[in-house]
Amino acid sequence: MTTEITVRPLGEFGLISDNHRAVRAMLDFSPLPAPTMIARPDAVFVTVADLDDLGEWLQERGGTIHISSAGDGLELWTLLTATPPRADGSSVPVRVSVPVPMGESVMAYIRAAVAE
Repeated sequence: MTTEITVRPLGEFGLISDNHRAVRAMLDFSPLPAPTMIARPDAVFVTVADLDDLGEWLQERGGTIHISSAGDGLELWTLLTATPPRADGSSVPVRVSVPVPMGESVMAYIRAAVAE
């Protein structure tokens, strides 16, 4: 008697769960601020409290920052980064965002990471 292993696609719920677990595992080793975390099939979205928190993510994980208008005098600063590579070489995209008042003074190392 032999046993065959059937590998099935994860599906949307499986992808969300897998992405959430990957980021949680990363946070167990790198205590980055992640007060709000929402997993989706394509990425995990983290909202942090301030630019200092965004800076911690940038220093720890690297990446590029994109700025978009959030309306009413606010901008949304979003760091596009990822988890470390897993055993299979894949990683999970992580989007770390913080609302920033327009014209706010921003640390030079954070501003240097803004995409041109």
